[in-house]
Amino acid sequence: MDQQEIIRLETYLRKKFRLDIIEVRQRPIKDDSVEVYLGDEFIGVIFRDDEDGEVSYDFNMAILGFDLDTDAA
Repeated sequence: MDQQEIIRLETYLRKKFRLDIIEVRQRPIKDDSVEVYLGDEFIGVIFRDDEDGEVSYDFNMAILGFDLDTDAA
């Protein structure tokens, strides 16, 4: 993904989740996906799908069980 596309994704996520600390960053080796961060915390990956001329994005976020236990208080 190019820088313009990354900026568009970041702007969309910031508006959708109402969080200015969301950052979308290029991945070191892959160019079909980007990483999503909340501040310095990695939270997921967005994959770009360009099938039959239609572009869509798939946001994958893993939530670990022990993370739920620590945030439940």
